[in-house]
Amino acid sequence: MDANNNNRQRAYWLKTLHQWHWISSALCLLGMLLFSVTGITLNHAAQIEGKPGVTSRTGQVPEALRVELVEAGDKKAGPLPLPVRRWLATSLKVDVSEDAEGEWSPHDIYLALPRPGGDAWLRIDRDSGDVEYELTDRGWVSYLNDLHKGRHTGAAWRWFIDVFAAGALVFSITGLFILKMHAANRPITWPIVGLGLVIPVVLALLFIH
Repeated sequence: MDANNNNRQRAYWLKTLHQWHWISSALCLLGMLLFSVTGITLNHAAQIEGKPGVTSRTGQVPEALRVELVEAGDKKAGPLPLPVRRWLATSLKVDVSEDAEGEWSPHDIYLALPRPGGDAWLRIDRDSGDVEYELTDRGWVSYLNDLHKGRHTGAAWRWFIDVFAAGALVFSITGLFILKMHAANRPITWPIVGLGLVIPVVLALLFIH
């Protein structure tokens, strides 16, 4: 009777672990592929670095909107007024979020506009209204590398990385318990698991200074 109970419990836990294992692997599949590939591209960034493309645009803020820039006074930092951001979006195709803090001086406003896979900046002359914008695009490889690092990706992507990491933990931990439950019939299981632990430790001790 005890043997039957043990077998039923083992079957229950094995079924439950397999269910959590395949669900977490399905949810994390695309993320695992992305982070695995970008792990390689980051490790060889110098060899596969693309040639940056630079785009420049110029314009002039209309007189009616320029008044708002002048009337802002001597503040040192802050976002651009909403009407100016709308004008930039429609006239120069430059999207500036309300969270983008500009550096305000008596003569001009400068905004750093970093983005995944590139960089950008915007300068507005407060007196004349002249606008200069420059965008540097380093290509798709750089874009994916920055997604891997969470660089300038915003809150939504950072939340995705956290949720993905939690899913990957579930996938790994359930895999470990599944290995444990099958280990009795697969003697090579723990030596292989141990090898996966020993190799990075030895490399870190011997070759990382």
